[in-house]
Amino acid sequence: MASPTELHTPRLILRHWRDEDRAEFAALNADPEVMRYFPACLDRGQSDALVERVQRHVAEHGFGWWVVQHRDSGAFIGATGLMHVGFAAPFVPAVEIGWRLARARWRQGFAREAASAALASGFRDLGLAQIVSFTTRENRPSQGVMQAIGMRHDPAGDFDHPALDVGHPLRRHVLYRLTRRDWEALP
Repeated sequence: MASPTELHTPRLILRHWRDEDRAEFAALNADPEVMRYFPACLDRGQSDALVERVQRHVAEHGFGWWVVQHRDSGAFIGATGLMHVGFAAPFVPAVEIGWRLARARWRQGFAREAASAALASGFRDLGLAQIVSFTTRENRPSQGVMQAIGMRHDPAGDFDHPALDVGHPLRRHVLYRLTRRDWEALP
């Protein structure tokens, strides 16, 4: 199964990547505020490699991250979507929902709107039984989005991210989950 190539919400278009998106995505990934809950900012090469990884995931699995674009202005807002978790953890195999938005677009409800559309596609179009999300304990804004889209914290699933060294301040992560049944029951 594959997700649609585009999703539309009242204010947003979620679409596949274009070459011209790379510069704006790289600027977003180089912003220390956007990346404060990640181990480091990404340079242009690392950001492009992430886009290429997303595109390979889409080619292999039929879904991945979409570019989030403002419907009226056409402005690049960021990215959101679904990816298979690529590391070993007790909750894997799993599909994760994630998002990353330009700082100028924060606190306007765009993350919630885009993530809600991605969740709906995951459950409706892909037939997923469950979707997870995770972040550092300190990343309250992302946890707020997770809660706003109906995900529930699973304290028993909290984990130390294997890509981060023991003692790294961002190593401990919280795990959120949402099943299709719980999503269907949301108001």
